[in-house]
Amino acid sequence: MPGSDLADRTAALLSLAAATEERSLSELTLLAASQVAGCAAADVTLWRDGELASEAASHPDAPRLVGVQLACGRGPVIDSLAADTPVSCSDTMTETRWPEFCAAALRLGVRNSVTLSYQGPVVISLTLLGIRPRAVNPDQIQLAELLVAYGSALVGAVADYGDSRRTAVQLRDAASGRAVVDQAKGILMHALDCSAEEALDRMLDVSQRSNIRTTEVARRIVAAHDGHGKRADRDRMAGREQLSELAELAGTRRKPRSAG
Repeated sequence: MPGSDLADRTAALLSLAAATEERSLSELTLLAASQVAGCAAADVTLWRDGELASEAASHPDAPRLVGVQLACGRGPVIDSLAADTPVSCSDTMTETRWPEFCAAALRLGVRNSVTLSYQGPVVISLTLLGIRPRAVNPDQIQLAELLVAYGSALVGAVADYGDSRRTAVQLRDAASGRAVVDQAKGILMHALDCSAEEALDRMLDVSQRSNIRTTEVARRIVAAHDGHGKRADRDRMAGREQLSELAELAGTRRKPRSAG
């Protein structure tokens, strides 16, 4: 029977603020190895577009068995992904379907394996390894199926959370960039007695000629203006002829627009 802390440990995995895909997969393997009776080690693989995208294992030798299967093109993981049903190897000593996998398993002391795949938000394959023939009892399959389904949902949630965080950061950066550009435009409008459109055109021109982002041009103009043309500000802009010209105009004096 699974341990009494199963619910607590699965709930703990939902702490998305600190979660990553790799950490989630690693925690899932530890959970499977500790909760499924007869399981000495567990390996989880995550697949995207038919390619192995990520892997975690509760024992450092377990990924070697996945590597053998990928190299020869056959094995319980590959069969499980294709059939979407549990694939068992009751005894690697007598199994004939996957000679390469069984030979590698025997070298590692693995005598039994059960592999399950789940097609959810992402495709996940969970392999349970036993050190005795038929170590993982068939009545444990239901628990393993729950774990692999949970793992797929968890990784999907982590991915969604990561996408949301990246979007939030991008929006924040965009808002910050817009604010500094507007501030720099105001400085140039005052210094050059020009319109907002003309101020922006000047910044864009400097950005293109100097090969730096427009927001960086704006930040340097604001920094020069805030420093009132002090030497430190001028030194920070050394080597950027166009930027120096704008910083001097923005930070020291107001000039009227030239005729024509």
